[in-house]
Amino acid sequence: MEIRRRNNVTVTGCVDGPVLLLAHGFGCDQNMWRLVVPTLAERHRVVLFDYVGSGRADPSAWDERRYSSLDGYAQDVLEVVEELDLREVTFVGHSVSAMVGVLAAAKSPGRIARLVMVAPSPRYIDDEGYRGGFSAADIDELLESLESNYLGWSAAMAPVIMGNDDRPELGQELTAAFCATDPDMARIFARTTFLSDSREDLKTVSVPTLILECRQDVIAPREVGAYVRDAIPASRLVTLEATGHCPQLSAPQATAAAIVDFVGAA
Repeated sequence: MEIRRRNNVTVTGCVDGPVLLLAHGFGCDQNMWRLVVPTLAERHRVVLFDYVGSGRADPSAWDERRYSSLDGYAQDVLEVVEELDLREVTFVGHSVSAMVGVLAAAKSPGRIARLVMVAPSPRYIDDEGYRGGFSAADIDELLESLESNYLGWSAAMAPVIMGNDDRPELGQELTAAFCATDPDMARIFARTTFLSDSREDLKTVSVPTLILECRQDVIAPREVGAYVRDAIPASRLVTLEATGHCPQLSAPQATAAAIVDFVGAA
């Protein structure tokens, strides 16, 4: 299948500029980047796509076995990179896509030169000596609720994930994105996301890395940002003056500026 159509690939910005590949998180699509793209596109070639099972990607390409592992999503990334023959790529991954980027970089070190992790978490479940933000029981309950009533779960959880109670339109947008995702595919992506443990994979990162965290985030608490920074030697942690789990929507100017500064300094 033609990769550009399969993953609904969009290319914009400066044709000869440094390449930014923007990857969305669970329950979302490339539209989540729309507020940062104009700034990024001034100096960069910006490539956006939807994972299979999300947004306007071709649903006929869905394979439950492939997308039951983060490796399947990393394969989407690598196939887009190879199809467009992208090199010296800065991979910008939101939420679980930050860890997808880690896997993709390990598989294709010659193409992915930098990582930007936006609100990352290598593991959502607390462990001995590690705070992910959720107990195992919390995640079991979350997944059970999602699987029994996906639309109800979306309406209840999206505003919590987004934060910014004083800006309800942001939560409504995330709810709409969740609700537009096929429930069966979303259930697989959710289990893949919330049961993942990518802490060991962080040790493979050898490229310059920017970690962007929000000062308050119920999905990825501040302890997680510090953990990721400490696990990746060539990394820098920046705390945005933002709340919630989606700073590209709640604080797009600060998010875009941090990415531009990082790429320019690398």
